[in-house]
Amino acid sequence: MCGIAGMLNAPSDDNTVSAMLKTMLRRGPDGNGVYKDHECCLLHSRLAIIEPDGGGQPMSCQWGGETYVLVYNGELYNTEEIRRNLIRLGHSFDDHSDTAVVLHAYIQWGAECLQIFNGIYAFAVWESRKKRLFVARDRMGVKPLFYAIRGNNFIFASELKTILANPAVKAEIDSEGVAEILLLGPGRTPGCGVFHNIHELIPGSCGYFVKDRFFTRQYWKLQDREHTETFGETVENVRYLVTEAIKGQMVSDVPIGTFLS
Repeated sequence: MCGIAGMLNAPSDDNTVSAMLKTMLRRGPDGNGVYKDHECCLLHSRLAIIEPDGGGQPMSCQWGGETYVLVYNGELYNTEEIRRNLIRLGHSFDDHSDTAVVLHAYIQWGAECLQIFNGIYAFAVWESRKKRLFVARDRMGVKPLFYAIRGNNFIFASELKTILANPAVKAEIDSEGVAEILLLGPGRTPGCGVFHNIHELIPGSCGYFVKDRFFTRQYWKLQDREHTETFGETVENVRYLVTEAIKGQMVSDVPIGTFLS
């Protein structure tokens, strides 16, 4: 796993950045990066699985007069398929990391890139000229993403303690947070960040923070349909889906292991 964080119009001095990065070390021991652009600051701590010598973040790209900057935590299982489509559309790549594919896919298709992503992810893209931030989370919510809005300040991170390391956010808890801990813990209501006015981006959702306002929408939700397959067809379909899922998650440029329950 990696760690991502960022803030718009919020404190981003060296001490604050250092304190926030410190909370992310266990998520990304292989390096960290910082991007600053006037009101925007993006942070990343990396656990290198694909392209250990490349794929550094925050990753930026100039395209069509705009500067796009990405921080990304996740794994894209259909990376090569999307990369081939992007190359046909005129994009080029200096490495084979999925990070670059996520960035170029957003450049090409905007928020609609989420419809073709097969993977687990939480990421943010800053568009410097438009001065807007896009955030998104995978369909099942495997990768975490929390955020806090304080006036015109927008702060997000993979973990609550990273947000709380910013002086714009105080560690306050209200009756709703207490109820979450006592009645639901260790689980949480989707969207709840436990602390007062800290929220979780709901799985399968994305949003833009622009002109001091945050607009979100759900781009995917599970739908139930009538099951029309025979028993034999069901067996073969499940076998195929499980096998393909395993193959997709075994791609790595470093040694990996499997854990079987």
